[in-house]
Amino acid sequence: MKRVLVAAALAAVGYGANALPVQAADGVPGVDVSNWTGEVDWASVASGGAKFAFVMASEGGDFVSPTFSAQFQGAADAGLIRGAYHFAQPHESDGAAQAEYFVQNGGRWTGDGITLPGVLDLEDNPYKDRNGKDNCYGLSPKDMVTWVKDFTKRYHQRTGRQAIIYTTASWWKTCTGDSAKFKANPLWLARWGADPGELPKSWDRHTFWQSADKGTLAGGQNSFNGSESELRELAISAVELTVSGQAKSRRSYTITIANTGPHPAGTIKISGRAYGGQKVVKAPGCKFSGTAVKCTVAKLNRGQKVRLTFTTKAPAKGSVGMRFTVGTVELNLKAR
Repeated sequence: MKRVLVAAALAAVGYGANALPVQAADGVPGVDVSNWTGEVDWASVASGGAKFAFVMASEGGDFVSPTFSAQFQGAADAGLIRGAYHFAQPHESDGAAQAEYFVQNGGRWTGDGITLPGVLDLEDNPYKDRNGKDNCYGLSPKDMVTWVKDFTKRYHQRTGRQAIIYTTASWWKTCTGDSAKFKANPLWLARWGADPGELPKSWDRHTFWQSADKGTLAGGQNSFNGSESELRELAISAVELTVSGQAKSRRSYTITIANTGPHPAGTIKISGRAYGGQKVVKAPGCKFSGTAVKCTVAKLNRGQKVRLTFTTKAPAKGSVGMRFTVGTVELNLKAR
């Protein structure tokens, strides 16, 4: 039976499996558990001060933790915010396939207010004696970055959330070349000791910190780097919109708004203004007068997008364009 070996992976950081337990000094306390933890007294975990729990759901492409359902539900029943994690085996199958396996076996995010985004667990290969691979599973840094990109991209496509990445600074530096390409993914940093220490290059702050493999609470000892209300906000998620635009000519402009988040988006307001001596002469579905235009998109379901086209009357020469505001996003489409 496959298993997750958090202790083996973190030994490389300088703390052995028998190290004395160290409690996280700051932040909101929490735990992580797996099939090796077994039955958990969740009421005791909650009364001990924990506010969240990460639960192992799957590994590679063929193992589901037999204790996942009971642990995941038990954490919720005790009033904890919970999240699922996937122990990566990058040599077995591609990242997209393992993300799909994770989503189908416990990693699917739900907007119930108590479920955190899923976690991609990346650490030293614990099965070197069996699979003959090195700590990076036989992948080059370039190939590992591709693998992680494929996993996080598919997870986002399936859930609308950015997967949390669990790793050590040492593993990330060695196995990804200290890639800086994953700033959008929250970091769960593993480092046993009194402080988080060095961060991998992709991040300027950690979101979660695993400070010990055992302590006064069941499982690994963790903290959230923020307030309890911020932890709940991470579980709830906000509407995510992607806005892009193009000046197709001196007289034609388009903007595209896509709902890339997990929730439907309603009442999206767009305002724009032409400059350079132009006037707006056509804006289907929008109100316009002179240089100004205002539009409202009533609703965009998850995965949907809308494209708006604006036509202007422009002078023959001079710099022209249109500026748009969509929420906090500002676009300046300058035509030649």
